[in-house]
Amino acid sequence: MSDYERIARVIRHLAECHTEQPDLATLANLVGLSPHHFHRLFVAWAGITPKDFLQCLTLADARTRLSQGASVLDAALAGGLSGPGRLHDLCVNLEAASPGELKSGGEGWTVSAGFAASPFGECLIAESPRGVCHLSFLDPGDVEVEWAGLKRLWPRARVWRDDAVAARLAERIFARHGGAEAEPALRGFVRGTAFQVRVWRALLRVRPGTLVSYGRLAVAAGRPNAARAVGTAVGSNPLAYLIPCHRVIRETGVLGNYRWGAVRKRAMVAWEGASDCSVLKPRMDANGRERGRGNHRSHG
Repeated sequence: MSDYERIARVIRHLAECHTEQPDLATLANLVGLSPHHFHRLFVAWAGITPKDFLQCLTLADARTRLSQGASVLDAALAGGLSGPGRLHDLCVNLEAASPGELKSGGEGWTVSAGFAASPFGECLIAESPRGVCHLSFLDPGDVEVEWAGLKRLWPRARVWRDDAVAARLAERIFARHGGAEAEPALRGFVRGTAFQVRVWRALLRVRPGTLVSYGRLAVAAGRPNAARAVGTAVGSNPLAYLIPCHRVIRETGVLGNYRWGAVRKRAMVAWEGASDCSVLKPRMDANGRERGRGNHRSHG
């Protein structure tokens, strides 16, 4: 069997059986390769990882079911996801500003912004007509400084303070997912270079409860030799937590620095891990060993 035939066989299998959420080992065994060898071969031929390919199929299936009138819960479960929280994670929409919008500074826009409580301290959230355009954390005494910084980002917009709107957005952003219902995906609106936006979109594919190195993120963004530039883009993230730059670690496995504090980063990673475990409980065999989860968590 040639490499092409191996990849074609896997793609056909995923098209037919993606609702089973086969893991990396299962797919590798299908074509008689080790998981490591298969992963490298699939990326070389398909241009994305098996996990990302499976997520694309899962999301397309869910969107089709939703358009046909299925509930969010039914669409998520029928697509092989563990619940609507998984579907929400895949459906965060990130829109990039056009060159004209970059120059306008928000002219003619009303940006609603306010301060709200979060599991990680007080935060400042702003929403433009195109979606959430700012999310940052602040320490006690930083309210005036953060507000002034936000207004500098939108010099020509009418920045209107509304803490109630911010509180409602915070409730959605920091909700523990996995319940019976889920709201439509949040829209994020960002201003950045094409490379920065590519990195931020790659970050959105890093699942809650998991971590990625700068090097792996560079590969996912299509720039495998640009880990340092990726690090700069990560540090420029305008939407704290919503674009999950806290899930990026150094190649050594050390969590590293974080724009809004290393302690806050550790808290986020632990919080997401605990939430993920509450939704994806491992199944154990008779000897107390964990069996396959039956979802896309195990992909490399």
